Amino acid sequence: MNKSELIDAIAKHADISKAAAGRALDATVDAISGSLKQGSMVTLVGFGSFYVGKRKPRAGRNPRTNEPIAIEAARVPKFRAGKALKDALN
Repeated sequence: MNKSELIDAIAKHADISKAAAGRALDATVDAISGSLKQGSMVTLVGFGSFYVGKRKPRAGRNPRTNEPIAIEAARVPKFRAGKALKDALN
């Protein structure tokens, strides 16, 4: 499912226009992104939690030249599925 299909599904289930569903989806994504930028965790009970993970700096190799390169530390978004979502899939 891509973004436009998700907007269609939201509009159908919530009985709202596609434009309103698109704005709602964009607002949700922006709110989650903003919260993660601040280092907060976003928990949607039954669905899951979005949080920020940390990657340590490490050594890597350029696959073309086989030269060693330094990969910097990074903050990365992560998602942990909730029990209700896991149960819905099984």
